[in-house]
Amino acid sequence: MTLIADDPLVKYTPDIVPRPIPEALLAARRDVMAAVRDLATLTDGDLETFWPWKGDGGDDNELRYGFYRIFEDFERAGIDAAKALRVSGVGRGRTAELIAPATAARWDLQGLLIQLPDDLWDKDPGDEQWTIRQTLGHTIGGQRGYGAVTAWWQSQGLPADSNLPTGRPGHIYDVLPEDDEEAVGTPAEVRSRLDEVIDQSAERLAGLPPERLAYGTRWMDFAVDIGFRLGRWSSHVREHTIQVEKTLVMLGHTPTEVDRLIRLILAEWGRAEAAVYGSADGGEAVAVLAVAAAAARKTAAEIT
Repeated sequence: MTLIADDPLVKYTPDIVPRPIPEALLAARRDVMAAVRDLATLTDGDLETFWPWKGDGGDDNELRYGFYRIFEDFERAGIDAAKALRVSGVGRGRTAELIAPATAARWDLQGLLIQLPDDLWDKDPGDEQWTIRQTLGHTIGGQRGYGAVTAWWQSQGLPADSNLPTGRPGHIYDVLPEDDEEAVGTPAEVRSRLDEVIDQSAERLAGLPPERLAYGTRWMDFAVDIGFRLGRWSSHVREHTIQVEKTLVMLGHTPTEVDRLIRLILAEWGRAEAAVYGSADGGEAVAVLAVAAAAARKTAAEIT
């Protein structure tokens, strides 16, 4: 993913070797999304349709199980991918391991958002609460800030104690988009921006040497270390996922069973992807995920 040289993520990480998202993983994601597009054409009423999963000879099976079959494949793929990475001896390092949960959080949020009608994004929930679009703008802006400011703080090499400089590094925030800018576009474009920002942050920082995790930084004016900041990526996304859920309740929106099943599938894909996320070369581990994603695409096409 292309970043300009003046982007703080690049400017303050010149000595960190980037870890681009493997092309095989990007291709696997495309298979997952193709499967979801097929599954989204089904209605709750379709779920009790007979599905001859393995042909004749078994008990009757509902189409509903096709969703769970994909979920099961992703669940096992995450286990097998983690094992493959261990066996390879390549590892990821502590920094990547702290970053990896963010992709699980991202996919769960995407699973919640992907089935929402577009008009809900700008519908006012009342009580001075944010719209879904405003929440996503903040989530994206927050993640962009986490990456950029972390890049700057680690470049300072300061100890994590109360003598750290106070106040936000304004020169960093001044060059970043405002939250309302992050929220511009169609819902699909905003969701894509969320993916892009998380992946860019991971690509530039997953290779951060482990000793720098102890360097000092500030969060909410508290003196913390870089490792704490990286651990905030996931919880920040989770925090605003819950906010979106609360907003949907205020808007009176109830997800269908198909909606819930698609979210279940994408959340499990996220957990599987987290097993390899941030690795320098996923190799066989990524191949395991690719096989599961291709199988999901085949299953979704079959049941639809």
